[in-house]
Amino acid sequence: MRSDKTKKSVEKAPHRSLMKATGLTDEEISRPFIGVVNSANELIPGHIHLNQIVSAVKAGVRLAGGTPMEFSVIGMCDGIAMNHEGMKYSLPTREIIADSIELIAMGHAFDAMVFVPNCDKIVPGMLMACLRLNIPSIVVSGGPMLKGHLNGKDIDLISVFEGVGQLKAGKITQEELRELEDAACPSAGSCSGMFTANSMNCLTEALGLGLPGNGTIPAPLSARIRLAKLSGMKVMELLDKDIKPRDIATLKAFKNAIAVDMALGCSTNTVLHVPAISYEAGIELDLDDFNNMSSKVPHLCNLSPAGPYHLEDLYYAGGIQALMKRLAETDILNTDVLTVTGSTLKANLASARIVDPEIIRPINAPYHKQGGIAILRGSLAPDGAVVKQSGVAPEMMKRKGVARVFDSEEDATKAIMSGKINKGDIIVIRYEGPRGGPGMREMLTPTSAIAGMGMDKDVALITDGRFSGGTRGAAIGHISPEAAQGGPIAFVRQGDVIEIDIPERRIDLLVDEKEMEQRRKGWTPPKKELSGVLKRYANMALSADKGARYRD
Repeated sequence: MRSDKTKKSVEKAPHRSLMKATGLTDEEISRPFIGVVNSANELIPGHIHLNQIVSAVKAGVRLAGGTPMEFSVIGMCDGIAMNHEGMKYSLPTREIIADSIELIAMGHAFDAMVFVPNCDKIVPGMLMACLRLNIPSIVVSGGPMLKGHLNGKDIDLISVFEGVGQLKAGKITQEELRELEDAACPSAGSCSGMFTANSMNCLTEALGLGLPGNGTIPAPLSARIRLAKLSGMKVMELLDKDIKPRDIATLKAFKNAIAVDMALGCSTNTVLHVPAISYEAGIELDLDDFNNMSSKVPHLCNLSPAGPYHLEDLYYAGGIQALMKRLAETDILNTDVLTVTGSTLKANLASARIVDPEIIRPINAPYHKQGGIAILRGSLAPDGAVVKQSGVAPEMMKRKGVARVFDSEEDATKAIMSGKINKGDIIVIRYEGPRGGPGMREMLTPTSAIAGMGMDKDVALITDGRFSGGTRGAAIGHISPEAAQGGPIAFVRQGDVIEIDIPERRIDLLVDEKEMEQRRKGWTPPKKELSGVLKRYANMALSADKGARYRD
């Protein structure tokens, strides 16, 4: 066992003495050491209950003969960090989470590990560490929040963000906004739609690194506690069989996960995170992998923010296993891949059942014929851009409009909220990329304001930053190269015409090359005074089309 180097032989008597100082007995020291990574904190609704989940995991480990050893990692709530300087710090936490787990796992020589995340950057950060370490491991999330209810309607966090826009447009009162605020987030858990946290938890299950139910069992249900206990027991089986994460997360498994991504209509942030995770397994994915899968996989689940359903609805409809069973009706999935159950995906799907064919549509009756995400390229984004096409109104799938240019999210939001954006405008927000932001801020506030004000069928927004999984409308992010790297978006001027053609996968700036050459002369990016984490991230981050991960 890996942990023997910390506890076997007479030379390790000092090490054992330190372990005994923590309360461990000789019997516990003799067993396999199982690292349990806990991201619980009092900051995030998705993490407020994780100590209970971790307690169940540790019970499962002990039941199966292991010694669990818990340690903590940081976690930030993107919703609370939204629309201020704090959001610049969110994406860099992904790398810090992965690095900090690697440091502890190597220093303490764990034999196996259980990862307990729940929200936006914590899930991919833990998956990156899981594949980097490549010791027997399993992931169990805290599960999704219940949906809210108000005046006979299902609501969620995005209802509140859009409510701000409705208030600004005079559509609701402050009291009605307060009612939304009080009702939208009724329980612990990751926010209840197919936003980034739930997208990544579902893809963890699709990838095979989480047990069936990992993505969809609601946080408050006892089934979530049982899943955590089973995960603790199962990691001991993975250790016994020496099944490692890279044995599971193969190229075929990643393609399965991308297929599920398209069928669910997941967050555009998956296009950042999945390639960064696969890189840790020695597998390089690019934007074409997403586009190719999008052309083959129909959009089968219409979840918030694009549709009326939520994660608990998907759970009761059969969950991710049922969706994968639906996809397995074709040749889209490879069902011979191994999973953390110790069995193949094919064996797992044998017991899956599609309970509600409206929530998990048949292959021949999808919500959309193509997958939820599209990759656009063109003169404005030579290296690619990302849009959640399942959340775009039909009227906005093709659009030619006049550019309204802003060099920060704050300036754009101020213009939107003060009624200075007109129908037909294309809002450009630049210098918000991985290096230029730095940190590639999510921009849920401006997109929600546009939707709440009723302009989501008239106004597009493009940026070298990124969007929340809760964004809907013609919101095109990850424009690459970013402005700070001298990408074409840096040279867009007020009044330029931009053409968007999502079906043709195009986004073009209708300015001739001679004019663009003139604009590039003497250009330098705006200087920002940076220090600490943001300075390091700006120097080390790759472009969005490379997952915004650190350079080697």
